[in-house]
Amino acid sequence: MTIALARRYRPKRFADLLVQDHVAAVLRGAVARGRVGHGYLLTGPRGVGKTTAARILAMALNCPNRLPSGDPCGECENCLRVWNGSANLDVVEIDAASNRGVDDARDLRERAMYAASQEGRFKVYIVDEAHMLTREAWNALLKILEEPPPGVVFVFATTEPQKIAAAAAPVLSRLQRFDFRRIGPAAIRARLRQVLDAERIEADDDALTLIARHADGGMRDALSVLDQCLSFGEGAVTADRVRDVLGLVGDDLYGEVLRLVAERLPGEVFPLIDRLTDAGADLAEFMSGAGETLRALLMLQLGQEPEGLTEAMRATLGEFRDRLEAGDVLRMLRLLTESETSIRRSVNSRLVVETLLLRWAMMDRIVDLTQVLASHPGSGESGPPVKPAQAADRGNRAPAARPTPPSQSAPRPAGPAAVAPTQPSAPEALAGLAAGVDELRNSWQAIVAEVRVRSRFLGEALAHTMPLALDPTWLTVSLAQPNQLFTERLQAQAGMVEDVLQRVTGQSLRLRVTAAPPDDTPAPSPRTLSEASIKADRLRGIRAKDPALDTAADALDLEIVD
Repeated sequence: MTIALARRYRPKRFADLLVQDHVAAVLRGAVARGRVGHGYLLTGPRGVGKTTAARILAMALNCPNRLPSGDPCGECENCLRVWNGSANLDVVEIDAASNRGVDDARDLRERAMYAASQEGRFKVYIVDEAHMLTREAWNALLKILEEPPPGVVFVFATTEPQKIAAAAAPVLSRLQRFDFRRIGPAAIRARLRQVLDAERIEADDDALTLIARHADGGMRDALSVLDQCLSFGEGAVTADRVRDVLGLVGDDLYGEVLRLVAERLPGEVFPLIDRLTDAGADLAEFMSGAGETLRALLMLQLGQEPEGLTEAMRATLGEFRDRLEAGDVLRMLRLLTESETSIRRSVNSRLVVETLLLRWAMMDRIVDLTQVLASHPGSGESGPPVKPAQAADRGNRAPAARPTPPSQSAPRPAGPAAVAPTQPSAPEALAGLAAGVDELRNSWQAIVAEVRVRSRFLGEALAHTMPLALDPTWLTVSLAQPNQLFTERLQAQAGMVEDVLQRVTGQSLRLRVTAAPPDDTPAPSPRTLSEASIKADRLRGIRAKDPALDTAADALDLEIVD
């Protein structure tokens, strides 16, 4: 029976540990200087070398041919027995997943009291999956972990140290902790190339890139996948073979996703999903790959170089780099993050994926706010008109901001009959505006009645107003009596009134609500409402309703709060 690649090419020295130099340097130095601790806790993701590091430490402590640097020779009988996991009197490996109770801990404690098989050797206990030990088991080990017998070393390996902290926090202060890192795609790809060279097998660079990306930082996972690919067929390992083994979709399908988004083709979403389901692809894995594609595209747009890309994917991203804005890609990633849980847990994941892709394809594009301001007629800058940016997509649009009233604008007559082929003179324009105001006043009750049909309260508020002034863009109405509630409602729902005014006058007019000014003063500019101004108006109303309270507050120098 063939030995798996993950076992055959397990490191034998500290220097062979990939990306774990911070751990290897400390353990090697401790062995070389005779400063080995009595307890170690090795944590990190699966397949990054925790158990391997524990075995190398055990080999180094008991190796008769140990190097001056602290590394074991890796060739003697003792080293080979530890490296193979064979029976050894001085190195004991325990699986805490199946030996997790207090009785197992007591047995371990009693066995640790016996000395090593030879003088000068160490007894090393490697406890794998240490987070599976119960609280009672940890309590049984506390004393021996604090004051172990001479020559006894405990090494605990776990992927979930937080469970140990929750079950037995005092244990952490009795152990030296080392956090192992994930192995990057470049390091995994280089290690896979070394293994294939030793096995004298050819492999495409794209195939190794796919394996390294799928391994997600675990060297053991990468070697296991490579074993599967070697068993799948003869000859060189190709990218197509890796995709067949792992059930991955081709890079061309991710290019199709980018194309239907860039060209706004929502109708092609359904044929694309049909192709995926007919091929038996996992939609959750496909969307995970789409997220990685968008992330790589965003990195390219922001001037960074993503890792783990095949040549075909790099060419696809280069094609769409300038066809999609970085802001749009970021919004697509946010939508994917919001839908990720639903995709993996929904009974009908296909519907969730189709909805998400449709939102991507139908999503409005963002524009620069400075361009919007520059294109506004009142900004004093020229430029082509630009559509305002939307919030996220067509189902979640942000309302467009109201334009500020222009400080100076050329007068233009109001009403349908005011359109003339030539620019009227100033007296004619003023006369037309005055006639427009009179016409509105005559038909004001009909306008109020139509607004009341849509909103009774809004019609009631409008009934207390009267047209005061008219310019080519704005209609100013005055309240007969100051009423803050009516003013707020009219300003909040001005769009409904403006729609009715457009039907009556034939012009697009903006509504401005103000109090009626004296005859000799011009109409005031609209006041911007804020939380502070509304609170001040409410407090003024309270003081006006109760003169005694107002007098007492002034006499005692008190402040009335809302």
